[in-house]
Amino acid sequence: MRADRVFAYGAAAGLLGDLLLGDPRRGHPVAAFGRAAGAVERVLWRDHRGWGALHTAVCAGGAVSLAAVADRSVRTSHIASLALTAAATWSVVGGTSLGREARAIGGALAAGDVEVARERLPHLCGRDPQALDADGIARAVVESVAENTSDAVVGALVWGAAAGVPGLVGFRAVNTLDAMVGHRSAKYRRYGWASARLDDVVGWPGARLTAVLAAVAGSDPRGAVRAWRVDAVKHPSPNAGPVEASFAGALGVRLGGTLSYAGRVEHRPVLNGGGRAVEVGDIERAVRLSRRVGLLALGVSVAGRLLVNGLRAKGRTS
Repeated sequence: MRADRVFAYGAAAGLLGDLLLGDPRRGHPVAAFGRAAGAVERVLWRDHRGWGALHTAVCAGGAVSLAAVADRSVRTSHIASLALTAAATWSVVGGTSLGREARAIGGALAAGDVEVARERLPHLCGRDPQALDADGIARAVVESVAENTSDAVVGALVWGAAAGVPGLVGFRAVNTLDAMVGHRSAKYRRYGWASARLDDVVGWPGARLTAVLAAVAGSDPRGAVRAWRVDAVKHPSPNAGPVEASFAGALGVRLGGTLSYAGRVEHRPVLNGGGRAVEVGDIERAVRLSRRVGLLALGVSVAGRLLVNGLRAKGRTS
């Protein structure tokens, strides 16, 4: 079985596993990587970019190396290769858990229980829940669903198509490191610089594909493209900007504005300013859009890998 078909079948099986089962409940590989990265940080931490870059290289490079060794060790068996690809895909994508958390918060808001929604919000994003009312929580959830569609689903599939199991694992490792040390706190402003910049680089293609697919799958394609073109550049994140703007336009809602992280207030630009304010019902719409985008991303990634390999094979025979 050719490598492109192994990826196609394995990635489809892994995404199906995520749809049916969600994240592994015990022994999650991403959690294990996080613990290992934390142990490395305790040894290496210095308030210096160079030490942070070493931390990124050790953790991300180690994860990719282990994945490459595992991938190479099963190449003689098509079944084992397919199983490894499926397991890696299931481990690194998180669309179902993302949707579950978003819906749980939406359910609490719909029931009028803002305190329960505040308690659950940290499972989804790093916003300060005590600083948000019901409408603010709903907006935070929609924004998080949009951004994490790229980070937890599409980006991983893109890198899996490009580099197989090492690509899947490497993308999730970099994304996890950014979540751990890439934020602009006093402790990590220098140490986390390399992780944050690397995450910007590896997240670039997945974010653009997510924005395109949100426009295709949403109810207002023109609005999505318009918001992406006009507002994405205003966002401080080069990758979250296109994704959140496209989702805002596709859903017809207004995102961005004032937000708070651990007491630190930020004033983000408004995305799709002509849209209406986010309502609780928009959480379900965002989750459904995220699901459609993830399935389309699988199709695009598989088709892209098959096309590239086909062109390579044609070039060798010509």
